[in-house]
Amino acid sequence: MPPEPAPTPARRAVSPLDHRLEAATAHDIDTLWAYRDRGILDEPHAHLVDRHRELAKTQTGVTFYRRLLNRLSSGEFDVNDALFTRIHRTVDQLEEAADARNAAAGKVLAALEPIEAAAAAPAPEAQPLATDDHAALLAIAGGAKLYEHLLTGRMSVTAASGTRIPHAKLQRLEDAGLVVRDTGHPVHAGQPVALTDAGRAALFAARRTPTTRAPTLPARPGTSPSTPVQRR
Repeated sequence: MPPEPAPTPARRAVSPLDHRLEAATAHDIDTLWAYRDRGILDEPHAHLVDRHRELAKTQTGVTFYRRLLNRLSSGEFDVNDALFTRIHRTVDQLEEAADARNAAAGKVLAALEPIEAAAAAPAPEAQPLATDDHAALLAIAGGAKLYEHLLTGRMSVTAASGTRIPHAKLQRLEDAGLVVRDTGHPVHAGQPVALTDAGRAALFAARRTPTTRAPTLPARPGTSPSTPVQRR
């Protein structure tokens, strides 16, 4: 017998606005959520992903009560007063879930529209991020510290992943405004190194996949193309 096909990985989240986030950022939802967890996103994009996560939770509630309503009306149960009571209760719960979903979608739109406007504006020519700079920023995004060796006096950055970054590389990234050190800690104990907003933006832009952004993208079946479904 032929081997069973590998299951298709499930998407992390599905909401009526997923396609707009993906069009504005040139990243899929899974990638955006992963970048948020790793600290790669700048503040506007991080705020957008946080609001999207809230929307995803409320969308789950809508899906649950809609499926329950379909089951109640499928003919599985006897038609009696108890069924009518359950149907009325489920309709009320579905309405509440839809209200919560629409409110969350409004917050996503408020965070998304400035990013869409920035993506539509002509971008200034930017110096491409060198491969080694990209690797260093990506390592620092996961947590890193600058240490001074007590015996040799040599300094280097050690990332949480185990990657070592030369001190000269750190200085160049600092001079470019891409990283910052917490000088409140002594170097021999380790000075935390973190990305600046400019560093996050540079790393995020470098990891964008080349795309041609269309004004709108087709929505997934059963979802609104741009705005949340309004309750009648």
